Amino acid sequence: MIREATPEDVPVLLAMIGELATYERAPEAAQATEPQLKEALFGPQPAAFALIAEAGDAPAGFALWFRNFSTWTGTHGVYLEDLYVRPEARGSGHGKALLAALAKICVDRGYERFEWSVLDWNEPSIGLYRSIGAQPMDEWTVFRLTGKALHHLADTSRANGA
Repeated sequence: MIREATPEDVPVLLAMIGELATYERAPEAAQATEPQLKEALFGPQPAAFALIAEAGDAPAGFALWFRNFSTWTGTHGVYLEDLYVRPEARGSGHGKALLAALAKICVDRGYERFEWSVLDWNEPSIGLYRSIGAQPMDEWTVFRLTGKALHHLADTSRANGA
């Protein structure tokens, strides 16, 4: 079963985010707190949304996503930030069901794109994505600006009066 997350799910979402970070070999990178996640998902202006996959009454996985926008299509899209299925629930269709639920959101809302990133060594996930018809964007490279470089660039903007 796939359902929308509720505020009561924040602790289990945070736990699964930690599990995902460990799986992705970066447990120290998961620094979000319950108040931050609750505000992002359920505050007055939600910045993100989450779906929960359940096996019986137990959370088996989640998908956390947000809307993006394409200037080329003139429509919103879905960007999947995180997809995670707990090890004991893998192979039971939860990942595909979460992806299908997000595809339905796209179609129902007239969004023309559904995108995400995957670590290049994560062959099980890449196999799943290819099996549903997803295509890698080989000509694109993801860039990220964080930490000192982010602050330095912001300081440059302030110096220019912006």
